[in-house]
Amino acid sequence: MFYDLNVPYSPDDPEVPHTLNFLAELGYTTVALSQTVNGKLPPSIAPPHPTNAPKSLQLLTRLNLTLADPAQNQRLTALSQAYDIVALRPTNEKSLLNACTNLECDVISVDLSVRLPYHFKFKMLSAAISRGVRIEICYGPGITGSGLDARRNLIGNATSLIRATRGRGIIVSSEARRALSLRAPWDVINLACVWGLSQERGKEAVCEESRKVTALAKLKRTSWRGIVDIVHGGEKAKPEGPAPKQKNAPKVKEPAQPDNGADNLKRKASISSEPVTEDADKPLSKREIKRRAKKARFDAKGESAT
Repeated sequence: MFYDLNVPYSPDDPEVPHTLNFLAELGYTTVALSQTVNGKLPPSIAPPHPTNAPKSLQLLTRLNLTLADPAQNQRLTALSQAYDIVALRPTNEKSLLNACTNLECDVISVDLSVRLPYHFKFKMLSAAISRGVRIEICYGPGITGSGLDARRNLIGNATSLIRATRGRGIIVSSEARRALSLRAPWDVINLACVWGLSQERGKEAVCEESRKVTALAKLKRTSWRGIVDIVHGGEKAKPEGPAPKQKNAPKVKEPAQPDNGADNLKRKASISSEPVTEDADKPLSKREIKRRAKKARFDAKGESAT
């Protein structure tokens, strides 16, 4: 599964459907449509919901917040509930330090196509990575239409960023406003190798690390402080009642049992309390002969007495 977590979106931009279709053809499975906000936050922001996107793409919503003053972070918690991903774009070293150490966000995305007046430090970036925040490199501004300076700055800044982070906690996105600025996933991996990442780290930047961003962002929204999540609330399962009877359903007749005379006779014989007469042809036992002889003598004595 390949991810592109930064695709600029505008409802009036006719290039968005072509960009999404080309992303699906290149093999991407998850795409985040981003909206950028500069300065103060507006009172209400609606996440993008395109209607003509390819069915093979899983679309996420993302907010890019340009951060120049730490006082702009008052509504980050509310924004994380409305968007799938919240990304911060610091413009100076002070705001970058604040984003790495204090602010609640999912991604820190620095504009690497411009010349930065500061250097990346391992201690500052490792603090963000240890909190689950990923550092993003966007290759789109340095690929087409930005000039040689933007391309040179992108290569130099990406190399220094990879060196400062030891190649860990980095994701690579496009930030492409047109389909011509997109690259296939394996081309992006080769581009990351040019910047200084190994091929394994480059693939993780497009696949595994991006998946962790979406999973951790979802966990922050649905759990308590990103630690405890209720999987099952312990509700009792509702008992399933009997199936409702159909009013006009035909009645099924039970098959008639065959009348077995022998079985009926045996059943009557076992239930009846009358003794069963013995056959005349059956030979008498010695005990029965003595009993009958004794009875005959007793009857004879009674007759003689009378």
